[in-house]
Amino acid sequence: MATIKDIADRLGIAVSTVSKGLNNASDISDETRQMVLDTAIELGYTPKRKKTLINNTAERKVCVFIENMDYENRDAFGYDLIQGFRQSASMRNWQTDIIPSNLNAQSTSQYDKFLLTNRYCGAFLIGFSMHNDYSVQISKTRFPTVLFDNHIQSNPKAGYVGTDCYEGLKLAVTHLFELGHQKIAFLNGAKNSMVSYERTQAFEAVMKELNLKIYPALFEYGYYVPDCAKYHVPKFIDNGATAIICASDLIASGAISEVTKRGLRVPEDISIIGFDDLPFCANLTPPLTTIRQDRQNLGRSAFTLLDCLINHIPVSKFLLRPKLIIRESTCRRQN
Repeated sequence: MATIKDIADRLGIAVSTVSKGLNNASDISDETRQMVLDTAIELGYTPKRKKTLINNTAERKVCVFIENMDYENRDAFGYDLIQGFRQSASMRNWQTDIIPSNLNAQSTSQYDKFLLTNRYCGAFLIGFSMHNDYSVQISKTRFPTVLFDNHIQSNPKAGYVGTDCYEGLKLAVTHLFELGHQKIAFLNGAKNSMVSYERTQAFEAVMKELNLKIYPALFEYGYYVPDCAKYHVPKFIDNGATAIICASDLIASGAISEVTKRGLRVPEDISIIGFDDLPFCANLTPPLTTIRQDRQNLGRSAFTLLDCLINHIPVSKFLLRPKLIIRESTCRRQN
């Protein structure tokens, strides 16, 4: 592992100057500070945790980057996820900073520089899609990093936490199959997403296990907003779907609206299943059958995984089990 002296030797400057650069001191030039940070990243330097004068404990600070996801109101998916992470971190005396971010727009070196400059020991990333810039940054990071619903296989410093996609889709498809549905549509999430890819694979596998035909016209990618349903649900209906599985409760709420607009009834004409079990699901008309993700425990698991990586325990991923929550938006197929 590189040291401050290694950085100083590489640059031909004093160790004290390197220390000032790493600690954002005001009495060195921006050019020197940038040079120190660039060299620290190049050599793979990660800071040792400082000891506080109060209780001689190590500085313990992590951050949560969040993008493309609401987290400030209780009905939002990100709310419980972050609460669970913070609770688990707090119990182990870690400080957590929440940082709304657009990491994909940054250059490939800025992620590690940000963590290094702010003395974070690691980070939890929520809501990021797998764009090229993002993949490059995390695949090369030397800082412990946990991703929600995304996975970087090539970097032992990066771990993944999520819900078992196969088990979730099996619960949903099997429930509809047992209710007599044969033509089942699936409105997935964003196409350039690892979790959407895994859910596609799971849906196809379960349909084949149950000897159900997969109709190309009954499968589409969308986005995690209710409005996306209006672009795809009419086609599902026109092609004879009797049930629709949606990749999120927000999409499912839009699907219910679209079915109703066409003069059909949920669930008598079209059964609908969501994914997540957000708080508003029980108050929809009709209340939504959905696959529950335990968001608080996902957040807690994310911190546990990050703590493992910080302590050099090479854990790859944590997968939690989903649960089928049956409400009134599904019923036996009507003849």
